[in-house]
Amino acid sequence: KVLKGFGGMLSFEPKGGYDCAKKIIRSLKIAISASSLGGVETLVTLPRETSHASLSKEELKRMEIPEGLVRVSVGIEDIEDLIEDFNNALAIC
Repeated sequence: KVLKGFGGMLSFEPKGGYDCAKKIIRSLKIAISASSLGGVETLVTLPRETSHASLSKEELKRMEIPEGLVRVSVGIEDIEDLIEDFNNALAIC
């Protein structure tokens, strides 16, 4: 096996959908909104606005990509700080 642990990538869809996802991302203080993922800092992106921006709502649905999908690349920040940052942002919706 090459990889024995867990990765630093995750995605989620807030119950409030796309509008809620935008509010969550705007509310984050540590994690940074970015158009691409990867680096030492925690980055978040909305595929609907970045990597999949050219797709219609119908294409997103056909590909089973929720409009409110949030992708996160976890960086090297203190985990407790990140948990607090996301808990505060998620409480908005």
